[in-house]
Amino acid sequence: MATYLDFEQKIYQIQEDIIAAEIRYDHHAVAILKADLEKEVSQTYSNLSPYQELQLARHADRPYALDYIRAIFDYSYELHGDRHFRDDASIICYLGTIDGKRAMVIGEQKGRGTKNKLKRNFGMPHPEGYRKALRMAKMAEKFKIPLLMLIDTPGAYPGLGAEERNQSEAIARNLLELSSLNTITVSVVIGEGGSGGALAIGVADRLAMMRYSVFSVISPEGCSAILWNDPAKVEAATKALKITSADLKELDLIDDVIDEPLIGAHRDKVGAINAVKSYFLTQIKELGALGDEERLEKRYNRLVGVGQFSE
Repeated sequence: MATYLDFEQKIYQIQEDIIAAEIRYDHHAVAILKADLEKEVSQTYSNLSPYQELQLARHADRPYALDYIRAIFDYSYELHGDRHFRDDASIICYLGTIDGKRAMVIGEQKGRGTKNKLKRNFGMPHPEGYRKALRMAKMAEKFKIPLLMLIDTPGAYPGLGAEERNQSEAIARNLLELSSLNTITVSVVIGEGGSGGALAIGVADRLAMMRYSVFSVISPEGCSAILWNDPAKVEAATKALKITSADLKELDLIDDVIDEPLIGAHRDKVGAINAVKSYFLTQIKELGALGDEERLEKRYNRLVGVGQFSE
């Protein structure tokens, strides 16, 4: 059953009224209600606050990495393990073809339902997950296969075992290696991009965000706890952190904002998946027209150009 947020309640009610009118075969009422629905969707989603966008990024019905992978691949094969410790199910890696073109997709998977969420560790990768991702990225480089990375994590797992296996080094190693990886790389934030857990698969030729995704150095909950020790300050923290796609595009920290459906990926999964697929294929074509040296130089210049300072 679909989950509706507080600010979506009017949309929910209109949709229920449409179903009731369709049952009655009242076509006139259906037409009027559909027009009302379109108007309400436009009004609601065109005036979202940063906190509301955060809620959408975390929405339980929002498609996860595996949903995108299953939909965009013509044929795919899952690859496992880091060849050092174990396979981390919170990061998934698939090799196959998209519209007949070879591609590697690496994604962070949160999982649905209690059993699957535990299996995927709620989308919080261990060091071996990042090392698996790097191993697959190196394989893509070896065979000149374009690489798509799907970011969706509250952050890297902060547990004792992860720290013992050098979580920070695994993330730092990915940042270093992906910055010079000699193949086409595209990274997309499809939901929640949390801190280093997102950055570890976020270094690419193109970094994009879905319309209702977020990317932050810390969760708004963590920020409000540290700065104010007050959970009620979450909305203020969300606004201050500037974590929405529009904010990051304005700050020139990302390359593009992918136009997921106005009503959100959680309401139109097919539209959202097609938008990501189209963006990836477009970037393959554009980046493929560049020579290796030119592409790597553009990536380097983009990475070192992030941020600014004044004396």
